[in-house]
Parts: sequence; structure tokens; C-alpha cells
Amino acid sequence: MNLNWAGLLLVALGGAMQGSFALPQKFVRGWAWEKTWLAYSIFGMIVFPWAVAAALIPDIGGVYASAGASILARTALFGLSWGAGSVLFGLGLARMGMALGFAIIMSVIATVGSLVPMAALHPDQLSTRRGAYLLTGLAIVVVGLALCARAGILRERSSGAPAGGVARGLVICIASGVLSSGMSFSYAFGEPIALEAVRHGAGQGNASMATFVVAVSAGFLINAGYCIHLLRRNATWGVPAPAGVNAGRAAAMGALWFFGFFFYGVGYRRMGELGDSIGWPLLMMTTVLVGNAWSLLTGEWRKAGPAALRYLAAGMAVLLAAFAVTSLGVRP
Repeated sequence: MNLNWAGLLLVALGGAMQGSFALPQKFVRGWAWEKTWLAYSIFGMIVFPWAVAAALIPDIGGVYASAGASILARTALFGLSWGAGSVLFGLGLARMGMALGFAIIMSVIATVGSLVPMAALHPDQLSTRRGAYLLTGLAIVVVGLALCARAGILRERSSGAPAGGVARGLVICIASGVLSSGMSFSYAFGEPIALEAVRHGAGQGNASMATFVVAVSAGFLINAGYCIHLLRRNATWGVPAPAGVNAGRAAAMGALWFFGFFFYGVGYRRMGELGDSIGWPLLMMTTVLVGNAWSLLTGEWRKAGPAALRYLAAGMAVLLAAFAVTSLGVRP
């Protein structure tokens, strides 16, 4: 198998894990959302990333010393951006509904997170065959996510969920998508950190972990700060609940989320020069496909009418087509 295609499969695996990370949250009992999210953030953004980075990156302290303060600060700022986008993600879903909000945010993340690195780092590739595949694939992604959004709107109408706050919700969702693209930017513009990791003895596939932990640790500060604010405001710190079981489910969320990004980081570095641009939309669309599949399997669409299910099936089919088109850009 060509090495680029191996990278493609790893990115798809990462997307599948990202699309599954919220599943354990459905089984948490007795904890407020903010308590579950804080526990998940600790595991997924601090414990697992730093443990794996320490195991895979030789002399990680030396890597950061060699990379320099400016590149570390830039990568951390992108991580802070992603963290703010993650908080707005929850607010956007609350205003726009799960399906519509998710589709808007993921469309913006896929587009901005792919095109900005390509335009900034590989502008000559925009007019090539690879660039054409990427731009075409992104256009198809937007169509597929719009169909999924329409399916979600129809499902929410069938359940009697109220609409409202659409204009403000749209602004929040777009802002979330733009800010959340900071994770893509941290990989692309933090590449000098990964190169230093290779120079210090890390494998090519694992080197992106050195970049990731800087970004995600900065993003953790935003997520944790928001959760702590809600815990204090809502007085939900000490609500009795099966703490051990819930902590295990939060840890499972953290593991799925983190290792999704881990496999993405390994995969995109194997996809060639444009891996940071082509891999990102593939990650996003796989995440949406798997997330929708889980929502079907767990009964979230049980009361949806046939029209909603038809739109959902059409949206997923279009996203699969987008995956196929974009993946053609992986070929050398």
C-alpha cells in the first residue's frame, strides 16, 4: 500500500474515534454537563496527551527549548483559539439545535481549517490537480452537511422542539467554526516543533504529538475555566453520583477524543506535502459520518419522519462522495 493511503486510513480512524467520543456521555448518571466535561477535559487534554508525548518524544523539554519561545507561543495561541471555539460549540448547539449547529460548525471548520494552511504554506498548489480535488471536495462537504442539517431540522420539528435565536445562533456557530480551526492551524504552523522532535529522535509519525500537546494544553485552560465557572454558578460541584463509574466514562470520552487526534497527527504526516490541508476535511467528514451513525444506532432518530431520514441518508451519501474526491488528492 502506498504510504499516502496508509495515512488516509489513519486519518479516517481518527475521525471515527472523534465521532464516537461523546457516546460514553450518554451513560453518565447524576453529573451535570459541566462536571462531565471538566473530567473529560482533564483526561483527554492533559493526562493522555502528556503521558503519550512523554513516552514517544525523546527529550521533550529539549525539543521545546530548541523550537524557541515564539513558535511555542504561536502554537499555544492557536490552541487557545480552539479552546474558545470548543466552548462556543456548546453554546451554538444550544441555540441552533444539534443537527443544524453541528453542520454549520463542521462546515466552517473543514473549509477554514483546510484552505488557510494551503493558501499560507502551499499557495502554488491551489491551481494544481491536488488543489482542485481539495476545493471540489470541500464544496461537496458543504452540500452534504447542509443536507444533514436539513434532516436535523425536520427531526426537531417532528419532536416539537422550539426554534428561535437563529440569527444570533448563526453568528455563534460561525465564530465557533473559525476559532475551532485553530487546532488545524496549530498542526500546520507548529510544524517546526514536530521537526525539532524528529531531530531529537522522535519517529516521523509521532512527531506531531510535540505540537499537539502545546495546543491542547492551552485549549484546556479555556474549557476548564468555563466548566469551573458553571460549577460555581450552578452549585453542581458536590452532587451525589456514582463517581467512579462516571469518571471511567469521562476517561473513555477523553481516550476516544485524544487518540482520534493522535491517529490524525500520525496520518496527515504520512500523506505528503499537503497532508495538513487534505487530511483536515477528511477528519471532519468522517467525524460527522460516524457521529450520525451513532445517533441512529442509539435511537436519536427513532421519532423522525421519513423525510428527515431521506435527507440524512442523502447527506451521508454526499459526504462519502466528498471523502472519495478529497482522498484523490492524496495520490502522489
